[in-house]
This record gives sequence, C-alpha cells and structure tokens, in this order.
Amino acid sequence: MREALFYEEFPTAEEPKTIRCTLCPHLCVLTHHQAGLCMVRSNENGVMYSTNYGRISSISMDPIEKKPLYHFHPGQMILSVGSWGCNFRCPWCQNWEIAQEKPATQNVYSDRLIDIAINRQSDGIAFTYNEPLVWFEFVLDTTRMANANGLYNVLVTNGYINEEPFHLLLQTVTAMNIDLKGFQAKWYKKRCGGDLEVVKRNIRKAYLEGIHIELTTLIIPGENDDDPTLRELVEWVASISDTIPLHLTRYHPAHHFQKPPTDLSTMHHLYEVARGSLQYVYLGNHNDLDTSSTYCPSCNHLAIQRIGYEIRRFGINEQGECTQCGKKLNLIL
Repeated sequence: MREALFYEEFPTAEEPKTIRCTLCPHLCVLTHHQAGLCMVRSNENGVMYSTNYGRISSISMDPIEKKPLYHFHPGQMILSVGSWGCNFRCPWCQNWEIAQEKPATQNVYSDRLIDIAINRQSDGIAFTYNEPLVWFEFVLDTTRMANANGLYNVLVTNGYINEEPFHLLLQTVTAMNIDLKGFQAKWYKKRCGGDLEVVKRNIRKAYLEGIHIELTTLIIPGENDDDPTLRELVEWVASISDTIPLHLTRYHPAHHFQKPPTDLSTMHHLYEVARGSLQYVYLGNHNDLDTSSTYCPSCNHLAIQRIGYEIRRFGINEQGECTQCGKKLNLIL
C-alpha cells in the first residue's frame, strides 16, 4: 500500500477521522477501515491508501489491436498490465474476475515494469484489463518513469475520473481507448453507476489535449442497440472529430448478464449507421474481414487488412497517406 492522492478530511461528530475520496465523481465518504466503491482506496485511521499500488493481477505482451487500438502503431506488440478494482458496476462486465472481485496478485514496482517492457522490446506500456483510473498512483508513477525511459503509455478506461487527476495523467499518456458505453444519461447511471456527462467531458478534453483517442461501445441486446441511441452517440463523436475511430463490440454473456450474444445482423446494421457519421468504424468480437480492416474514407482503398490480430499493410505509405488518392489517414505508424 501507499498513501493515495486526491482525498480530503470529512469529519463528523461520530467519526472524526472520516475522509472523502476526490479521485472520481463518486466522492466516496469513508470511515476507518472502509474502502470506496472501487474496492481499492481505503481509509486507515484518517489516511487514504491505495491498496492495489504495485499489485498486478495480469501481465502479457498483447497486440495493440487487442486494446483495441487500430490507428496507433498498428501491428505492434505492447506490454499490458492490470491490477484489480473498478468504479463502475456493469452487470455484463467482461473482466469481472479482476474488476469486481479481488484476484491473486503479485507486487511489481514501476522500475521493474519498465525493465520488463524494455527487455521484451515493447515500445510502451498499456494499463488495461481492469479499470486503470482506480490504480491512479501506480499508473501515474509508472507512466512518468516510462516517459523518462522513452516509452509511450496507453490507457484502456471507462473515463470516469475528476478533472484535476485526469489532467495529471494526460501529461504522461499518449493514447487512450475510452469506453463510451451508451448515450442515455439515466441508462448510464442505472446500468453502470456513472455520469455520462463526465465521460463525455473527459473524451473531449483528452482529444483537445492531443491524446490519440479511440472509443469502444459494447452493443448489448435490449440495452443500447437501438438506432436512435447510436445515431445520437456517433453524431456527438463526430462533433468533436469524425476521424475518431469507433469500435462497436459484440456482447457475449458474462458476469450477471446472460442474454444471448448480440445478433450479427444488428451489429452490421449499426456498423452502417455509425459509418454515416464517422470515417472509421470497426466491429469487434466478430471475425469479419471487411468490418475490421481500415479503408481510405475518400476513395475506399484498402489501407490495412486485419485477419484476427494479423496485420497487412496494403494501401498506405510511411507517412500514413493513402497510396491511391493521397489522403492523410488518422494513423500513428
């Protein structure tokens, strides 16, 4: 453990050592020995500690496309790490074993993680699997050290964090995939336990700060798979930039949610709906050559073909331009 950042005293007559966590908008008020909703930030005698600092549940060399990031160093492998805990409670959580439960972990300090990345010839580190924002202190320390050693940093996140800590992370992060789980405020609060406006604010802020952004929406039957919701979502994304890649991911039964997988015809229909507003749309959790490959939005020339995680570059040059019409694609090579 180590003392956490972003908390304040919040004493009461009954509990003089009560504190309030200010990392995320939940603003959990914690008495002695109490942990927040995320499960990993705890009040110990009036001091808040990050109980998952340096605790790693998962570590692997993954294709960058698995994050998913299709427009950021396509074809590279990246050292990917996760801990445990999350500040959302999605009933269909795909990684619930580490997001909603406490798994077995091992202690790995930041300098050791940097050494592992370099030894495995990874150009960066991805903080992923569970929610990295609740791993805040370790992520901040490690991303700063990674930058100092010439490595880039990636976050795969729900985007649910307050402005001041988010601003700190943006100074050391190069790319993010942010879950935009739906686009109805009441639904977001009921199903995920979060405020949609906070996520929207952070997506916009990250983009305007020059972070490479890609978005993921898990398409869940009867929840967020209707045309009006998706149209509203993609039109809002396009109002920031129609070049932001959107990954529409097929739901599969998990955790407390056991509906059958999303119908493939629904996935393809929503893919076409999204392409009406955005230049780059992909289908995930679904093996389909056309909807996972990158095409030039101007001339429809095949730029990058993806067969699973196998990448083949066809129609782009070293500057990321279409070799047929010369358009600059939204790619970091």
